Amino acid sequence: MNLIRCMTALGLLAALAGCGWSSQTEIQQWMNDTRQNLKPNVQPVPEPKEFTPQAYDSKAQVDPFDGQKIVMAVARQQQARASASNIKPDLDRRRETLEGFPLDQVRMVGMMRQSGSNVALLESNGSTHMVRVGNYVGQNFGLITRISETELQLKEIVQDAAGEWVERPARLELQEGPARQQGSKR
Repeated sequence: MNLIRCMTALGLLAALAGCGWSSQTEIQQWMNDTRQNLKPNVQPVPEPKEFTPQAYDSKAQVDPFDGQKIVMAVARQQQARASASNIKPDLDRRRETLEGFPLDQVRMVGMMRQSGSNVALLESNGSTHMVRVGNYVGQNFGLITRISETELQLKEIVQDAAGEWVERPARLELQEGPARQQGSKR
């Protein structure tokens, strides 16, 4: 019985070795045929464009490295800063209630006339406040400059990238409340 098993195992090994050998020769033959039939496709490199130098007439142009030009640019920049430096917030005045909230957390919910001038109703943090032209709103020293039926305009004073104070316009538009929204759906 052991002899039969040994003979069967040797027969199977011989058959497997034969299969592996024949497939390896077939692959080698295919590789050789493919190499012979393969022709590389090389595209020719285009000719370089002809360079035509351009003449530089420095007499007609401004010299970019002229020291006088740099001095003039610095002087203009200092003049601009001097005129902009007149803008700065009044840090000594008493802060108003609505200056404690960012402008995006303040909503204009109404407008009315009182003593011949417009008064805006602003809501923030669940409270409603009446403001007039000259009051401050928001955390960027926003001075109210105009109140109309649909919006409140103000100018904020913020620092630019250079640290200088600059004015920036902003506005709050009238927001529709829940009662108005229901009325407009009917």
